[in-house]
Amino acid sequence: MTDDARCERTANLLIARLDALTRVAGRLPTAEAERLVELASVATMRAVALQLLQAERADAIWRDAHARSPRLPAVQIELPERLAA
Repeated sequence: MTDDARCERTANLLIARLDALTRVAGRLPTAEAERLVELASVATMRAVALQLLQAERADAIWRDAHARSPRLPAVQIELPERLAA
């Protein structure tokens, strides 16, 4: 698998995860929905840290998900210093 294909696959997985989350977020208790958003954001940061996804693309995916479902908190992709190096 090429790096580009791996990045595209990772982006598609993130999009699918956020789409599923936006579909069920309104039916879940707030704490559970927030936890799922937190887990998705951590997975996103790890994918960026592992260079499976570019930070700009991840940020765009989150912005699009937020535009489709304003109830989702906006997520800023920030890497800890030890991962950014």
